[in-house]
Amino acid sequence: MFKPLSLFLGFRYTRAKRRNQFISFITLSSFIGIAIGVWALITVLSVMNGFQAEIRDRILGMASHATISGINGKLEDWPSVDKLVEQQPHVEGSAPYILKEAMLTNASNVHGALIRGIDPEEEKSVSEVSEKIVQGSYEALNQKKYGIILGRYLARSIGAVVGSKVTMVTPSANVTPAGIMPRLKRFTVVGIFEVGHNQYDSNMALIHIRDAQILFKMKGLVTGIRLKLDDLYDAPRISREIESKIEGYHRVIDWTQHHANLFRAINIEKTMMLIILSLIIAVAAFNIVSTLVIVVNDKQADIAILRTLGASPGMIMRIFISQGMVIGIVGTLLGVVTGILTAQNIDILVPALESLLGIKFLAPDIYLISDLPSELKWSDVLVTGTISFSLTIVATIYPAWRASRVQPAEALRYE
Repeated sequence: MFKPLSLFLGFRYTRAKRRNQFISFITLSSFIGIAIGVWALITVLSVMNGFQAEIRDRILGMASHATISGINGKLEDWPSVDKLVEQQPHVEGSAPYILKEAMLTNASNVHGALIRGIDPEEEKSVSEVSEKIVQGSYEALNQKKYGIILGRYLARSIGAVVGSKVTMVTPSANVTPAGIMPRLKRFTVVGIFEVGHNQYDSNMALIHIRDAQILFKMKGLVTGIRLKLDDLYDAPRISREIESKIEGYHRVIDWTQHHANLFRAINIEKTMMLIILSLIIAVAAFNIVSTLVIVVNDKQADIAILRTLGASPGMIMRIFISQGMVIGIVGTLLGVVTGILTAQNIDILVPALESLLGIKFLAPDIYLISDLPSELKWSDVLVTGTISFSLTIVATIYPAWRASRVQPAEALRYE
């Protein structure tokens, strides 16, 4: 697109003459502005990617990639469904579960909770809860021993520790000669888990699935089957394939549907951050307009001489577009390199900055995630670089067009 002469002259005009150092200052500010904008955008997008991945991993530490559930909370003939599902090529593990709501009491403390009945051995194949036990033992969750494992903050809210006796009050009731009485059962706290997500740490309790079947009158039944897939990002497609192969009344829901609002909000925030930080690049890119306008006014005599020597208006435009491209390319490359280095070393840079300033940016007693995670995606780098370069090219069009409209006779009249 650009001839060598156009590139040569465009690059030469980025350097100041002794008579006009102001052009050099504006050019330098354009370099720095574009570099800072690109650096900030890549770094922020990488941190948001890191937060999204961290939250996803913590959620999927307790949730499943996909869930097969029955109508009205009961999945009949679940052993045959479980056997069929395990034969599917993309399924790495499956585990039946029962999910109900109940009240947990300890002394005078009362708290609502989601009660999940699990098979301790099979649950290991679909979740990481066995690895998140901070007190007690996961193996102590035995059938008919009526043990219970509580989330850390749930245990704190009712004042329970390992060995405490807590009473579970279920919504169902028993009819007795004394009237309708709620179903109560004493459980022994055998473990406390912490997965790092408030939804589970504050509201979830685990019991053995056989105890849950007795307590909630679901003999031989389960709420559903939890699945672990070989590719969690392909969960929607795999779920639809599994659903088509299972007969009867059921629902197959993947993790993207369970937590759709959360991840949709994160993606919206990321998109808005992309737009907001792109304005920084836009401001720096359109600073090139003022740079080139000044250069055009300063170089009118040079433009007129080039025109008299036979340079076409198109060649004049290419000269000043080339100058803007040099600024945009150098600034973008500097910002990309700086952004990549920052994103890949943020786990070192942030603690060093916290130590230097003597503050903690994300206090662990306030925030769910106390460290800044970062996940660099090359697609974000490509998008950021493309936005920066495109804005630079757009910013050069008007000054370059003005330069091509310079009339040699008018420009040289007073020379």
